[in-house]
Amino acid sequence: MVLILMGPTGCGKTTIGRLLAQRLGWPFLDGDDFHPAANVAKMHSGTPLDDNDRRPWLLALRKEIEDRSRAGQSAIVACSALKRIYRELLGVDQQSVKTVYLRGSFEVLQERLSDRRGHFMPPELLRSQLETLELPEGGLVVDIDDDPAMIVTRIIASLKQAALSGKAKRDKNV
Repeated sequence: MVLILMGPTGCGKTTIGRLLAQRLGWPFLDGDDFHPAANVAKMHSGTPLDDNDRRPWLLALRKEIEDRSRAGQSAIVACSALKRIYRELLGVDQQSVKTVYLRGSFEVLQERLSDRRGHFMPPELLRSQLETLELPEGGLVVDIDDDPAMIVTRIIASLKQAALSGKAKRDKNV
């Protein structure tokens, strides 16, 4: 299974992703590392990416996800995946590639961004990301008001519950 931690800048994709990967013993992939240099420069200058900018980035991530899935490997991927079409490009099916939407209010996200230093994504782009965000269908939704360790614990509990629920459904159909 590949879990895509999604949401706007400042929601904790990297922090929670690293902790979750550590707890599950899965590799962590930061989607930001897959951006072409031109995208990083554009965001750094305060210019939002458009769909044409995002396409090669999302396709590079999809290839990585497909390669890991073919090899039977699980992974945690941090990727904003703000629109449904982006999640489709990533191969999200909510079965083998599942989203975990890290949901936070504008105020919480803005506060987190004001404390962050050295990231190429300037806080000014938060509003454009929230305007772009299309809420995911299916997958997990986790509020980010708690500390990262508690959020990770809730994600793992939700995954276990979903697995048990899926097993019960399969057992019923046998």
